Amino acid sequence: MLKALYNPARSRFTAALVIVLLGVTSVSQIANARPAPESFADLAEKLLPSVVNISTSQMVAERQGPDFQFPPGSPFEDLFKDFMDRNGQGGQGQGQTPQQRRATALGSGFIISADGYIVTNNHVIDGADEITVRLHDGDTLPAKLIGRDPKTDVALLKVEPEDDLPFVKWGDSDHSRIGDWAMAIGNPFGLGGTVTAGIISARNRDINQGPYDDFIQTDASINRGNSGGPLFNLDGDVIGINSAIYSPSGGSVGIGFAIPSAIAQSVVDQLKEYGRTRRGWLGVHIQTVTDDIADSVGLDKSTGAMVAGVSDDGPAKAAGIKQGDVILSFDGKEVESMRRLPRIVAETKIGKDVDVVIWRDGEKKTVQVELGELEEDVVATSAEQGEEQAPAAIAEAEIKPLGMKIANVDDELRRRYNLAEGTEGVIVTEVNGDSYAAEKGVRPGDIIIEASHSSVSTVEEVSDAVKKAMDDDKRTILMLIETSAGPRYFGLTLNKED
Repeated sequence: MLKALYNPARSRFTAALVIVLLGVTSVSQIANARPAPESFADLAEKLLPSVVNISTSQMVAERQGPDFQFPPGSPFEDLFKDFMDRNGQGGQGQGQTPQQRRATALGSGFIISADGYIVTNNHVIDGADEITVRLHDGDTLPAKLIGRDPKTDVALLKVEPEDDLPFVKWGDSDHSRIGDWAMAIGNPFGLGGTVTAGIISARNRDINQGPYDDFIQTDASINRGNSGGPLFNLDGDVIGINSAIYSPSGGSVGIGFAIPSAIAQSVVDQLKEYGRTRRGWLGVHIQTVTDDIADSVGLDKSTGAMVAGVSDDGPAKAAGIKQGDVILSFDGKEVESMRRLPRIVAETKIGKDVDVVIWRDGEKKTVQVELGELEEDVVATSAEQGEEQAPAAIAEAEIKPLGMKIANVDDELRRRYNLAEGTEGVIVTEVNGDSYAAEKGVRPGDIIIEASHSSVSTVEEVSDAVKKAMDDDKRTILMLIETSAGPRYFGLTLNKED
């Protein structure tokens, strides 16, 4: 279970999620490692005054009694009405407007400037109509929300102190290594000023919280209420914002996650300047380059991000980036994996002319892109499924090396698979359960758009492309397939025994 480090008074922040832990380990020379400190006392004494407790409140709806509902004329209606009236709850449950109550919750934060700018998590202050900051010396100050970014779960607050406040500096999380010491300070379970220490257990964790997941994992004990608190290195610099834990019970089991400072600092700077984030936009839909896809396009290893789609009005389209290209580097930064590209693009200056190295037709090419600005209010839509009807007989062709049956789209198939009017091409009608195609996620109803980088619109063209790949002794064939989640490239292994 993945849990936000927040007060249980807001149960919506503690929803359980399945998480995927994808780590990129690094090998460091033992000679460069720092020795274990004899004590964290001096560091804690120095840093404690810069960490604050954050309390929030908001009005929430609450019913004042059981929600009894009976059909009109029921003999139980009068009986329970009398019971509710005697207990001062008359009328509840019969459509009466819910009562309002004020809910409070607690979190953590840290001061980044003497004039009162404070960083915390977005989920700590989300929905709050009052935010109060309690300083280490016990003073309390009302806080104003400067800006927040739900995608990275970062928020910036401002208080107006009478005197300068103690503050901390950002560190460089990119220089932090697995095994380095780390110290967390926060407000777990409302117990303010709590210090814990441990190591960085892993880096580059993707916990399915957002598009820019790149969390630091630590075994420094952190719990609910630590949300928004800082994770320090031994120099006393902030290398992360404690944000989530992995726990079946809600308490610490030694697996906590912090937003790295390399992401958080740039977000905070934008919130301070603009009140919102301004991210770069390339205008592509990307997917992971698997070993099979790498083999299909002639790459030595599975690296980069494959372009599965290009926005008609995006910067990539204007620069000549095409569907099927593999982006290997962006603005001089290597794209080791698909997950790396969104963060690089988001952190690049809007309007900058950027060199993008792509892999196309078996060789590297460089194109220049003028980066656009990402619109944050893009909404995804999905079509509703129609009623199921009995299938009619259709003319299918079996592609044995792929373990699937395909057919040309006709009126019956458009109706059966709820395809848009006018949809043409080659549709997958059956996939063998033990085939490589099924293993990769190809499903009936998917539309084959390309085979071996060539557009296909008939069963014969797909069959010919597979036959040519077999004749050329190819191990895999690259196909662009329109799935329910959008277009995706599949490197499909050819079963040459069939």
